[in-house]
Amino acid sequence: MTLSLHVPIKGMSCARCADRIERGLNELEGVKATVNFALEQGALELEQPQQLGAALERITSLGYQVEQETQQFAVEGMSCAACASRLEKVLAREPGVLKAEVNFSLNEARVSGAAGVMTPARLRDAVAAAGFTAHFHPAEDRARQLQEQAAREQSEERRERYRLIISALLTLPLLLGMAAMAGLLPWHLPPVAELLLATPVQFWVGARFYRGTWRALRARSANMDVLVATGTSAAYGYSLWLLFKLGPAAMGHLYFEASAVVITLVSLGKWLEGRAKRSTRAAIVELMALRPQQARVWRDESWQQVAIAEVLKGERIQVLVGERIPVDGVITGGESELDEAVVTGESVPVLRCVGDRVLEGTINGSGVLELEARAVGEESNLGRIIALVEQAQMGKAPFQQLVDRISALFVPVVMVIALLTGLIWWQLNGSVEQALMAAVAVLVIACPCALGLATPAAVVTGTGAAARHGILIRDIETLQRAHRVRAVIFDKTGTLTQGRPSLEQWHGDAADLRLAAALQQGSEHPLARAMLAAVDETLPQPEDLKVHVGSGIEGRVKGHHLFVGNQALMQRAGVVLSGGVTAPAGVTRVWMARDGELVGWADLADPLRPESAAAVAALRARHIASWLVSGDARAAVDHAAEQLGLDGAFAQVLPAGKVERVQQLQAQSAGLVAMVGDGVNDAPALAAADVGIAMGSGAEVAMETASITLMRPDPRLVVDAIDISAATWRTIRQNLFWAFIFNTVGIPLAAFGLLSPALAGAAMAMSSVTVLANSLMLKRWRPSAR
Repeated sequence: MTLSLHVPIKGMSCARCADRIERGLNELEGVKATVNFALEQGALELEQPQQLGAALERITSLGYQVEQETQQFAVEGMSCAACASRLEKVLAREPGVLKAEVNFSLNEARVSGAAGVMTPARLRDAVAAAGFTAHFHPAEDRARQLQEQAAREQSEERRERYRLIISALLTLPLLLGMAAMAGLLPWHLPPVAELLLATPVQFWVGARFYRGTWRALRARSANMDVLVATGTSAAYGYSLWLLFKLGPAAMGHLYFEASAVVITLVSLGKWLEGRAKRSTRAAIVELMALRPQQARVWRDESWQQVAIAEVLKGERIQVLVGERIPVDGVITGGESELDEAVVTGESVPVLRCVGDRVLEGTINGSGVLELEARAVGEESNLGRIIALVEQAQMGKAPFQQLVDRISALFVPVVMVIALLTGLIWWQLNGSVEQALMAAVAVLVIACPCALGLATPAAVVTGTGAAARHGILIRDIETLQRAHRVRAVIFDKTGTLTQGRPSLEQWHGDAADLRLAAALQQGSEHPLARAMLAAVDETLPQPEDLKVHVGSGIEGRVKGHHLFVGNQALMQRAGVVLSGGVTAPAGVTRVWMARDGELVGWADLADPLRPESAAAVAALRARHIASWLVSGDARAAVDHAAEQLGLDGAFAQVLPAGKVERVQQLQAQSAGLVAMVGDGVNDAPALAAADVGIAMGSGAEVAMETASITLMRPDPRLVVDAIDISAATWRTIRQNLFWAFIFNTVGIPLAAFGLLSPALAGAAMAMSSVTVLANSLMLKRWRPSAR
């Protein structure tokens, strides 16, 4: 079957690029391509859908980019981890799909692939063909999607609870039959009464298992529903056959109660599992709830209430007392105490006034504010937080992928074990009843639900708990690595120090200080802002600016060629430092050269954060080494290292040198190395480290590069990030132990006839509940930085 589609292609600079791509694609067997430079897309005709992957790889190998997009949607109808694994394979085979992830714990799927090819309609059809239902919403309606998903789940939960109560009431009299068989009661229920009680349980309450079985078999797969449906149907069908054959004489030989008890107990486990799964997703729901639906905007000479999606950058916004800030912005009028706990984890209200930055979702406490909108919607700080948390929760650890493969093979293997168990028992004692009960018990105890929930439930809960306390973990790989960190490298300015240096003393003429301050208008460095703050007057605008990252700044002011920066910049500029080379302890010295001559220097002090010493001490208690790397002079860096008790320090290091120091420690350390910074010059080192940690108060490029972002400038959160990583992985190991122990111990017990189907059903339900309850313990995690 020929497949025709259009693929967006980026990176073409002329028609020859298009011709090159076209020739490269047409060299592939079964591919016909026409590439249009003006439209920036390629029209492909493929003999087989699977050839799209090779076509996309060829475009990439030629040096161009295929525009990609990600679709995230809710999935309804999954009953166990095997369903998620099967759906992943189905989605991965769809044309244009490069990566598919399905999270059973979240009931969600995230699919990445070629833009315009991987359409929601095709994905919806693929999900439907696999036996499930997909619910799509545009990205801007993500909150509505979650609300509708929660409403559907609550409605289903009510129906499940109703069915569960009816099932329990119908099963309870059948338990009397079990007591009679055990000799505890002198009488049995009439066989017809057992049939009337068991039939609604089997086919009404148990209908979900039959539906799941049909979907799985239609997709040539197997899941938990297959095991439950097969086992209970065998017990019910055998009892029905005996009833028709023996009539009233079948009393005491029927196993209707076994099938009814198993369905009731498994349904109870699924109901408890659903409640726990909704609790693990609470972090995302809570974050979405922080987003106001409307904002008060100044339009047409009046304040108007508009939908938040209609707010534009640069608009004036008014926030009354008690309202949530609707956008990221800067205060242009008024002052107030803001409750920022929901975003930064800081419980104490913070005073914000004109010029201060405010974040979407925080609560205005005591005064009316006017803001200028700087970031709205998905671009806001809260939008990025939500995206990061969702990204981390949807990911899969390497061994979780192994667990998924095991789960996919597990059900067929168990079916074979159950069949062999029944045949062996039948051959040993000739009892069909004993053989049937042993086989049913094997089928029921082996359900792999707990195995599939072990990792995602812990990851979802752990990353959610971290986000609530101001620690954003980008992906599951970072979560896996962080607890193995054995050395942490800290940047100095803005990380271990408060990032608000002040000018202690200027050595030179006041006119030169004004020139230096004027030049610093082109820099965002904290030291530059300190020099600017020291000159309270209107300054001329600089020209021909050139920022030397990690060293200083160069430019022209009033016709003078100026250099302002550290000793390394002066040396590169050929300026002789005739004095002031040695700075006092704890002081950062910045030199100024005018027209090639040294004319002064500034002594700036940036006090250490009060929490820095506690952070270093906490790392030492965990046997993690702490290092300092900075572009500042040796005296200031050594003074800070001595005050904090660091294991070592590197001074006068340029950004490239920071990468070298990271690599040096990686070669020396027995574990992984983390880098903590907040500036543009820290970004290369953050990327080079095993774990990059950015202060949320710093530059955006640092936060984009880092794998962990701390939403408030507290170095103790570095320790807490390592702690939540360790707690999450400890929980995962515990979950996998419990999941495997129920199966590895339960299957042999059932096969040897030591476990009845009822007890097997109870154990299977308890395995999932145990794993989820253990994961939910992570919600009680609290950081040491409060």
